[in-house]
Amino acid sequence: MRPLVCLFYVLISALAQDAVWNESSFLKWGRSDQSRMVNYRGLQESGNSEWTSWFNIDHPGGNGDYELLEAIRFYYPARLCARPLAIEARTTDWVLAEETGEVVHFTPEKGFWCINKEQAGGISCSNYHVRFQCPSAVQSYWTSWSSWSSCSASACSDAGIQSRRRKCLSTKPHATLQTPVCEGQPIQRRDCATLPCPDSKWSSWSSWTPCTVTCGGGHQSRKRTCINVSSNQHCFGRPAETKKCNRSPCPACQRICSEGRVNNDCSECVCHGHFLSGKVRSLQGAPITGARIFLRERPRVIRARTDEKGSFRIQGVCASNQTFITIKKEKFAPVTLPTFTNATGTSWVMATLQRAEQPYIVKHPESKIRFEGERVAFCCKANGAPIPEKYYWYHNGTLLDRRVYKYDDILILRDLKPWQAGQYHCKASNEMGVIKSIPALLLVVAKDKPACNPKPEEHLIKLPVDCVQPGSNSMYYNVGQCPQTRCAGSLDFDLRCKDKEVFCCSAAQMITREINCGSYKLPIRVVSKCGCQTCIQPKLVVQGRVVAADTGEPLRFGHIYIGKERVGTTGYKGTFTIQVPQDTERLVVKFMDMSMKFVDTIKVFPFDRKGGSVFHDVKVLRRKEPIDVDSSKSSTIYLGEIPGEDPIGQIVIPPNSFYKPNGEEYQGIVKTSITFLDPRNISTASAAPGELNFVNDDGELFPLRTYGMFSVDFRDGTTSEQLQAGNLQIYLDSEHVQIPEHIPKMKLWSLNPETGIWEEEGDLKFADNKNRTKREERSFLIGNMEVRERRLFNLDVPEGRRCYVKVRAYMSDKFLPTEQLEGVVISLINLEPMPGYSSNPRAWGRFDSVITGSNGACLPAFCDAVRPDAYTAYVTATMGGEELEAAASSPKLNPNIIGVSQPYLGKLGYQRTDHKDSALKKTAFKVNLAKPNPNNIDEANGPLYAYQNLNECETAPVSANHFRFYRVEGDKYEYNVVPYQESDLTSWTGDYLSWWPNPQEFRACYMKVKINGPTEVMIRSRNLGGTHPQTKGKLYGIRDMRSTRDMRLTNSSAACLEFKCAGMLFDQNLVDRSLIEVIPQGNCRRVGINSLLQEYLTKHPPLRQNNDSHSFNMLAPVDPLGHNYGIYTVTDQNPRLAKEIAIGRCFDGTSDGFSREMKSDLGIGLTFSCPERPVSRQSLFQRLQLSPGATITQIGQDMRSEFGREVVRGPSQVVAYPAGQRSRTVVTQRRNNQSSTSRRTTQTRAQSRQ
Repeated sequence: MRPLVCLFYVLISALAQDAVWNESSFLKWGRSDQSRMVNYRGLQESGNSEWTSWFNIDHPGGNGDYELLEAIRFYYPARLCARPLAIEARTTDWVLAEETGEVVHFTPEKGFWCINKEQAGGISCSNYHVRFQCPSAVQSYWTSWSSWSSCSASACSDAGIQSRRRKCLSTKPHATLQTPVCEGQPIQRRDCATLPCPDSKWSSWSSWTPCTVTCGGGHQSRKRTCINVSSNQHCFGRPAETKKCNRSPCPACQRICSEGRVNNDCSECVCHGHFLSGKVRSLQGAPITGARIFLRERPRVIRARTDEKGSFRIQGVCASNQTFITIKKEKFAPVTLPTFTNATGTSWVMATLQRAEQPYIVKHPESKIRFEGERVAFCCKANGAPIPEKYYWYHNGTLLDRRVYKYDDILILRDLKPWQAGQYHCKASNEMGVIKSIPALLLVVAKDKPACNPKPEEHLIKLPVDCVQPGSNSMYYNVGQCPQTRCAGSLDFDLRCKDKEVFCCSAAQMITREINCGSYKLPIRVVSKCGCQTCIQPKLVVQGRVVAADTGEPLRFGHIYIGKERVGTTGYKGTFTIQVPQDTERLVVKFMDMSMKFVDTIKVFPFDRKGGSVFHDVKVLRRKEPIDVDSSKSSTIYLGEIPGEDPIGQIVIPPNSFYKPNGEEYQGIVKTSITFLDPRNISTASAAPGELNFVNDDGELFPLRTYGMFSVDFRDGTTSEQLQAGNLQIYLDSEHVQIPEHIPKMKLWSLNPETGIWEEEGDLKFADNKNRTKREERSFLIGNMEVRERRLFNLDVPEGRRCYVKVRAYMSDKFLPTEQLEGVVISLINLEPMPGYSSNPRAWGRFDSVITGSNGACLPAFCDAVRPDAYTAYVTATMGGEELEAAASSPKLNPNIIGVSQPYLGKLGYQRTDHKDSALKKTAFKVNLAKPNPNNIDEANGPLYAYQNLNECETAPVSANHFRFYRVEGDKYEYNVVPYQESDLTSWTGDYLSWWPNPQEFRACYMKVKINGPTEVMIRSRNLGGTHPQTKGKLYGIRDMRSTRDMRLTNSSAACLEFKCAGMLFDQNLVDRSLIEVIPQGNCRRVGINSLLQEYLTKHPPLRQNNDSHSFNMLAPVDPLGHNYGIYTVTDQNPRLAKEIAIGRCFDGTSDGFSREMKSDLGIGLTFSCPERPVSRQSLFQRLQLSPGATITQIGQDMRSEFGREVVRGPSQVVAYPAGQRSRTVVTQRRNNQSSTSRRTTQTRAQSRQ
């Protein structure tokens, strides 16, 4: 076998460098091909690579089993390297592919496939799973450290850095594309300092400079220098002096020209017969009309303007010397260019102007934490047109002195003091405006304080319902937790823009304890010590689906862009997954439909900064069918989508307004598609692209209120080439502007596709109504526009009446503070003021979405302090595609349920959507946005906060007023031996008994259990280690879930019961097939097991015996089985989202659907019969109701007979009976009755729960 192994190494090396094998190079395994088997161990032990986890995306039904690389990469893009080196295939019974005797094919470039037709004897292929070998570190070692370098600081009294280096070398040869990787850092740095500086002083004054002119009045100056050896020292006084000179009047012009003559005002030389000509175009090639041309030497004198073809001509510019001209045009970045000349006295220039863009931040300063005396660097970078060159830094809102801190786009602070802690932000500016960064927080820890408090905080977890701790009777246990806050760790270099490592206060030590539950014990891992350790950096992922706003048709195979980079494609059902790039503050995503059915849509997605994925439902507008427009004639296109209603506005296209990308005028038929987003239709609000924000003069994002958006697309009627248009006119009917003060502020805006920020295109003014038809004899606002690229346009006004609305989401309608949900997408639609439109008062003006955090969410909204009902809002909440229910408002407002106290609640007019019609959905509420009165104590505690009080809204305690959503779900309970907060991925702890073994990827597994019976039943899964030597027989956790009634069927319910998935544990070494025990808690008997599931378990031993008909046991399947087996498995970067999707599929009974209505007859894994036990006699409660006297007498007789003695009767006496003592007595009696059968005990517990 050794020659064959060597041959395989040669083949693998060729694969690592070659593109693909051809068909003749595929490996085929067969009974007659045993000599071609490959041993993978040699490559695995080489140290040059590592294996991925196992993949199984197909089953051997149909034509065979296909585990193709392209399909695996589509489903798991983050788990595969770009060029796998090798592939290993095994059956799900853990048999190597070469040992099965089946004919299979696999290569690292293609993946694996087995075709049923190729198998001898008509057998079908086995079920295979595969893994790939990817490049990793080679065996390597460090050389010795070099000597310390000299101090980087050369000035006196300055601090610098010394460094030393070492190299990483390999003991074995490695691939060309690989470099050895060693544990640790190649560079070490340490602080150093120079000697203190002597005192600074001024030098002697220099001589006076010559006078700037010989006559007419000039000036001369002299200077002196501050002699210091450190930039930290300064001289007091002026470094320069000036004085006037040569004040006598000049007799005549003194300018001398080498060519031509001096002009009349002696300002320049002119050459008659010489010409400077040029052309000015946009980046798209379109001519730019009306651009102003200046000579650089005289920037205030306009020498020419470009004509309609973008051309200009200036007479008298001498061609012998090179001339610089400056070109300016509104909405374009100015440019200064040299001219070109020849010997004919003619010079020329070809200029391209870039569309002017306000600056926008591409790198925000990052929050940091340091010890006192250390250093820190904050970095800021902005783009725009022109590129911003001026930066300003602020500390807690105060501008820092540039002369003291000597900053540009980087701010460095040395020898930190506690008073320097706080917020730091930058502002960047160019000629178009200014932009403000998101503030960064600097924490300065005193030298005598620890980086992290070692004592854990209290963290109570709820115990199972049947676990009552003796002595305390408490249902909770303190497992401790660390705050997961940032701490000051040890950095190799402290002046990076982004710290190489981020440190958090997390669990440094955990111990195992046992919880005494009376009849049994539960193991639990408890945090015993906290420490400052490297933070877990979870992936930030945004997922969702893109569908049409009108019909729900998915956007299939649409292209997804972040900036100019394409990052993915939507799936067949419109689904998408985007990994958020590092350092992202605003995630701007563009969806492009290559089939041209839908309008290109830009979205600004909120995402969970604590890690994991957030699910978004993206609505896109269907592209309006194009109409034919004659370019030589004037055309009018109306804007309005409400049947029976007048249009909101119209676009007028003058004759000859179209031109090709090269600037050439277009003549012919134009395919014109203008898609209008009508704000009078509230169902289209979620299709609004981007955020309705612009950057104001202070560089801050400021909200807009829309009166309609439209997308414009002009194309050549013959070639479908995209066309551009100029001098278009946009009309807006002022009757649709319900707020009079909005009319003078109305503007036309366009959406920047890279920043997601709206940019001003121009003002709208009242139009002259002459020569207009009777229908047009209205007051119209008119503006001009040009279409230079495929942008979305908007009719908006800035709105300064702003507030924040506080909303929280909960796990259930109990609204417990400890059961708040994070990662819920809360959306708020600002509705039209109450006067509204006569036929449709539901028009909307703004759409916003925010993700809930640990303290809820604060949503921006328009509000009014004078009229409570001037603005209203429609609020919804979704999580993983599931709509959450709002707190009820009928039959009457209950402040304790809604979360807002009276009388403010009445003023807000809270109504859930089913308030007047119980048949409507309960997943939204409508509320008046009455701005809180600061002088009214009833309105000073939320849920609305003034816009300047954002911090007060974000930090409000849970006891403060807030609106509520909750999940509609049956009773459930989760217990993990290793506690983990699914809302905070950074709280993950690496432990063999962790329910989730990988913090980067979460796999949720559910089984659908059907209950035949009239009542809903609580079902439990006990999850233990099954096959792994570290966990075998040890508890992972417990899951309880109450079955949900099937509203379509009688006496039928089902539960989606979570269990511990099989797979690798946190060390990624061995697979553990978890041991699962399913126990319905009641009078239940197992009557059915899914036949496919039973067959799978039989074929994948060891098979657990199920002799007890009241429960079910199995070793969890390694494969991600589907609904045909009654098993539902979903893998995601967020545990809650994985569970939500799996539960939705389980309820629906399919592998790709989603439902919140239980379908108990589809996709069942287990079936139990739980009949209601007949009542043989009346209960104690029933007897007390019917004949209380006789019942009490009978109880007394029973007690006397039970204890065998008579009770001496005496006078009645009232005795104090503490509640705690009574509870202990009840527990004692319950334990004294343990002689009953186990079945009666189970029934008693079930009845007590119900």
